[in-house]
Amino acid sequence: MAVSARQWLERIHALDLERKVRIMNVCGGHERAITLAGLRGALPEAVELIPGPGCPVCVCPEEDVYQAMQLALNEDIVLLAFGDMLRVPVNLPKREIRTLEQARAAGADVRPIASPTEAARVARDNPNTPVVFFAAGFETTTAPVAALLREGAPDNLSVLLSGRLTWPAVAMLLDSEDAGFHALIAPGHVSTVMGPEEWEFVVRDHHIPSAVAGFTPESLLAAMYSTLRQLQEDRCFLDNCYPEVVKPGGNRSAQHCLHETLDVVDANWRGVGQIPASGFALKPALATHDARLQFPSYEDPARKRIGDMPQGCDCSRVVLGKIYPNECKLYGLACTPRSPIGPCMVSDEGACRIWWAGGVRERREPVVA
Repeated sequence: MAVSARQWLERIHALDLERKVRIMNVCGGHERAITLAGLRGALPEAVELIPGPGCPVCVCPEEDVYQAMQLALNEDIVLLAFGDMLRVPVNLPKREIRTLEQARAAGADVRPIASPTEAARVARDNPNTPVVFFAAGFETTTAPVAALLREGAPDNLSVLLSGRLTWPAVAMLLDSEDAGFHALIAPGHVSTVMGPEEWEFVVRDHHIPSAVAGFTPESLLAAMYSTLRQLQEDRCFLDNCYPEVVKPGGNRSAQHCLHETLDVVDANWRGVGQIPASGFALKPALATHDARLQFPSYEDPARKRIGDMPQGCDCSRVVLGKIYPNECKLYGLACTPRSPIGPCMVSDEGACRIWWAGGVRERREPVVA
């Protein structure tokens, strides 16, 4: 018989928690489910849920957004991107074009899409026009891009890839002096593709309880209960609380597509910096579909130097789980979903946007530990 969310909450409240426990999730879908279900308010005060680096739009390097904008403005192309990317601002004066959405308003052919198959359709419908797909995302969205390339993309379609792997960001946090969390809720969708084994390093190398969760309150609470019990019993392991979808070894076909078409490379994360072996790049054999090679470079080295968050924006600290979204100085004041300053208020997977949608309107001062 399935355990209900109420029953999981009763089990969690029955635990004798002697100290505050910080549990981090690294999935925008998890953070959205936690916030919209009101799980933070239902848990014991000793349990603190921390949103971590789970938003690919939020960490997409500013230099990549800038290059996509310049391609769209200066080349006779169709520029495609997932919808959230159109509103991500770069660090330019307000009088200049700062987003792909503004580039579109200025006359560039910029179109939002929802999937790589839609990119292929646009390319086939415009055979005489170069089409560039600005593809930002984690493993779950990068795998379909890889599948498109493996199956054979239209000749006029090239990819400006800004794909990232999730686990290296968690490894970076754990290798730092202050990881800031005691247990990990591992992402369900990423684990579906890459396999739950990808998260075993958290337990093996750092002795931190971990559990893979789905996106229902029941699955999330089961994962929380598992990690809390592990802490109580000092018995750390990787638990799979999403077994109906996450299988040992993951999706071998998706992994094969990734390995055949993409290389793993060092990559920059906006507001975070360079993380070793955390990004994807097209293999040399796919050079004809690599937008970085097929078009004049609009890379601006200065973007990498100033590619942190906009002045006053604390999105980087939110992404790293150092502060809550409403502890940012701009939250709800200068920065709202209607006029976002930082990327975390843009994306539906960004913690700031999720908290705002969940009804959190007032900012608070950061709590000093």
